[in-house]
Amino acid sequence: MRGSVGQKEGFARELGGTDCRARNIILKQGSHLESSRHAGDGQETRSYLLLHSGQAVPTFQEVKIFRALILGELERGQSQFQALCFVTRLHRNEIIPSESMAKLRQKNPRTVRQAEEVRGLEHLSMDVAVNFSKGAQLSSHIHNVCAEAKEAIYTREDDVKFWLEKGVDGSMFEVLPQTSDLPDLQRCRLCADRWKPCICSYSLSIEWYPCMLKYCKSRDAAGKVSSYKCGIRSCQKGYTFDYYVPQKQLCLWDEET
Repeated sequence: MRGSVGQKEGFARELGGTDCRARNIILKQGSHLESSRHAGDGQETRSYLLLHSGQAVPTFQEVKIFRALILGELERGQSQFQALCFVTRLHRNEIIPSESMAKLRQKNPRTVRQAEEVRGLEHLSMDVAVNFSKGAQLSSHIHNVCAEAKEAIYTREDDVKFWLEKGVDGSMFEVLPQTSDLPDLQRCRLCADRWKPCICSYSLSIEWYPCMLKYCKSRDAAGKVSSYKCGIRSCQKGYTFDYYVPQKQLCLWDEET
């Protein structure tokens, strides 16, 4: 994720991870969180979350982008790393307004922080593929953020319906096979053949992000009470994404234990 930015530390890790290192970045136009994680067991994943309300750039349609970079298992025939992008609709109550985000300052940027509120796990079925070359209509950031995941950009049919109503070209979306279409299609953790298609699961957690504004009260000389913004409330939230892969080889982390 590139651009003119101000830095702000935060945290993200894959669910079940051990050691976490991350940074969050705020774009001048909109709300942008970038997070990475390195696990002590030798596995490495990096997750990025980009959010934008569409106020500054017309091509944004209230979009939230997750990017995951997963270190490959070379001894099992995988490439050096695998990239995934998950694109979903950004609801206005999920994060503080972008104008408030742009004003955030942090005195100790390398301090490890804990979220004040843990929000529930969200399980999403990513049943539609996004065409990388046409993705700029949805978000101009897809070209940079998802450049390493050109063949692995996923979204949900419900979100597609919303964007189509906003005027996005439907030709950028392709509905993926589901278990209702292919009765033999299994979850990857149950599939014994590494070369068969299956439904993969990938989980991550955004460990720290500014989810709400805090308000304090003051009293003037006449005794009148008024409220003013006096800080932010931070949250943690986990996500699990289910999506179709043409072969289990692309989902070796999702195995039955």
